[in-house]
Amino acid sequence: MHTYDLKRIRNFSIIAHIDHGKSTIADRLLELTKTIASRDMQEQVLDAMDLERERGITIKAHPVTMFYTADDGTSYQINFIDTPGHVDFSYEVSRSLSACEGALLVVDAVQGVQAQSLANVHLAVDRNLEIVPVINKIDLPSSDIEGVKQQIEDVIGIDTSNVVLCSAKTGIGIKDILEKILIDVPCPAEPTDNILRALVFDSHYDTYRGVMVYVRIVSGEITKKTQIKMMATGKIFEVLEVGIFCPQEKPIDVLRPGEVGYVLANIKTTSDVKVGDTITSTLDPAKEALPGFKIIAPVVFAGIYPVDSSDFEQVRDALVRLQLNDSALQVEQESSLALGFGFRCGFLGLLHLEIVFERLQREFDLDIITTAPSVVYKFTLRNGQSLSIDNVAHFPDPTHIENIDEPWVKCHIMIPTDFLGAIMSLGMEKRGSLVKTETMDSKRLLLTYRFPLNEIITNFNDRLKSVTRGYGSFDYEFDTYETSDIVKLEIRVNDEPVDAFSCMVHRSKAESRGRGICEKLVEVIPMQQFKVPIQAAVGGKILARETIRAITKNVTAKCYGGDITRKRKLWEKQKKGKKKMKEIGKVNIPQSAFMEVLKAEDK
Repeated sequence: MHTYDLKRIRNFSIIAHIDHGKSTIADRLLELTKTIASRDMQEQVLDAMDLERERGITIKAHPVTMFYTADDGTSYQINFIDTPGHVDFSYEVSRSLSACEGALLVVDAVQGVQAQSLANVHLAVDRNLEIVPVINKIDLPSSDIEGVKQQIEDVIGIDTSNVVLCSAKTGIGIKDILEKILIDVPCPAEPTDNILRALVFDSHYDTYRGVMVYVRIVSGEITKKTQIKMMATGKIFEVLEVGIFCPQEKPIDVLRPGEVGYVLANIKTTSDVKVGDTITSTLDPAKEALPGFKIIAPVVFAGIYPVDSSDFEQVRDALVRLQLNDSALQVEQESSLALGFGFRCGFLGLLHLEIVFERLQREFDLDIITTAPSVVYKFTLRNGQSLSIDNVAHFPDPTHIENIDEPWVKCHIMIPTDFLGAIMSLGMEKRGSLVKTETMDSKRLLLTYRFPLNEIITNFNDRLKSVTRGYGSFDYEFDTYETSDIVKLEIRVNDEPVDAFSCMVHRSKAESRGRGICEKLVEVIPMQQFKVPIQAAVGGKILARETIRAITKNVTAKCYGGDITRKRKLWEKQKKGKKKMKEIGKVNIPQSAFMEVLKAEDK
């Protein structure tokens, strides 16, 4: 059995862009250290969710402890802390990196450095981690090893004279990676005292045992029966079990400084455990928490409604269960005239929204629709009151508004040089401003843009991929709030405002957006017995109008010959009837119309 020695512990994580081979390298390392028996081996063993396998991304991080005996006979404990790959989860990535001393930077030998690897490398450099560059997929015929080395040096500024070349698929160079981790990644720092401090870098909910907290011990020890205290929430629990992951949970007696594992303490609700929190003991508590903790605030909001209102209970239960494993998801109940009862949910970003939406459909087999995503605007009223509003239904009376601030993000876009013109026009269309352009090598550019978040959350990624033929990649981080001219675009059907179609937009976009929605509604709302006007308005000003024609009967078909007054009489009678119908008639808007409007493009 492995004996504890702080000098022989190595904690590392892997930084990589989507699809650069992070999960495959992890698989090979698990095989080489015999952490998983070869009969239990499968592709992407750490990505448990179907969604993760299909999209090739890691959504939920998984730590693993591996034991490895080096060539000189010394045995080491190597803790690999997996991180989510996407920009939406950058806070979780930063917490996972805080639990490590080193990081493998994996770069694809064909695609080179991409936007997300760049963003996560900066997180690692900020935390003074030792970065080990690895070039993967060297077995592919189109790989350009020298070019990629040059890119890593120029763009990231890391020396690549001792870069590890590997191919995770064929297993070339995996042993070199392990040896490199042992040599280059430093062992955890010696604790200065014996007070318990443990960093919480993730958690998940186990139906039978409550919340399982993933921790990295910085100082002190944690065993069964320890009374622990969460420093951010002040909650106190008694530990029932501690253990390590060999990928499955394996109970052990004690977790010591430098080790990574889990703690079970009969915690019933995930809101008691915050990612980035510090655990200490109640007997001899730490004076202050470990640095870097912050409460995650959602950035994008959308309504989630059941298509059939009788499914409301199921949707609520499903969201509660998702929240158990995803503490960043915020849920509040709301109702809308058009869609009935539903929930207003807050997400970390668009990918997070997509994943929650897909998980609700797949794992819980629910029929749901989401409203268009919106961001949080800050309103300052004339009486000095300030409000944060993400739902157009709560838009205050325009006469009371002093100013409105909208969130802006800083965006790094990587593109091949040929597509610069296309990106510039996309940037102008999305109200962006170019901060700087950097040349990465003869073929690629790195653009730094500032965009209003509102413009990015709808279809920016799809547009970027289509104008760069799939070669562009981008990531963004929140920048500041800036005063902006935001108006409420109201959509009226038969002179009645419909909340579900209305939205908050920038004044310059209001007309094109209104026109797009009106044109879409004419297609999807069926003809009524009377003419139905559809209007887009800002305040009292109508910006766009379309009319749904009435279903009419040819009342004069039976008139043959005779005076024109006979026909006129019938037409007048029909006109009166239609007018009366219009006064008492209600327009039934089908459910599909709401879905279609979400896809409406600006005109």
